[in-house]
Amino acid sequence: MSDLDTQLPTTFDPFADANAENSGAGSKDYIHIRIQQRNGRKSLTTVQGLNKEFSYNKILKDLKKEFCCNGTVVQDPELGKVIQLQGDQRKNVSTFLVQAEIVKKENIKIHGF
Repeated sequence: MSDLDTQLPTTFDPFADANAENSGAGSKDYIHIRIQQRNGRKSLTTVQGLNKEFSYNKILKDLKKEFCCNGTVVQDPELGKVIQLQGDQRKNVSTFLVQAEIVKKENIKIHGF
C-alpha cells in the first residue's frame, strides 16, 4: 500500500507561473487581453493592465467607434480599471493599442481559446 502512496501525482496549479511572474520585482507590466464566454455564442473581451495615466474612457470611446461594438469601463477591487467590449475583439484590440502607440507589442498577452 505504501508503493501506491508514492505514485500519486502531485496537485497542479495552472496559475502558479502567472503568480510567479507578478511577484518578481523586475517583472514587466503586461497588458492582458482576455475573452470570457457568456451564453451561447456571446462573449466579452476584457483589457486590463493599462497604465493609469491614460484616460480609459477616451480609449474605450475610440475602441467602440473603431470596432462597432459596445463596451464599458469596470472598476474591480483587485485588478483596478478593466475595459470590457462585446464580442471577440482580442486581435483587434491588440493591433489598435500597438498602432496608437499606447503599448509595445511585446508587452501584450492575449489569453483564451
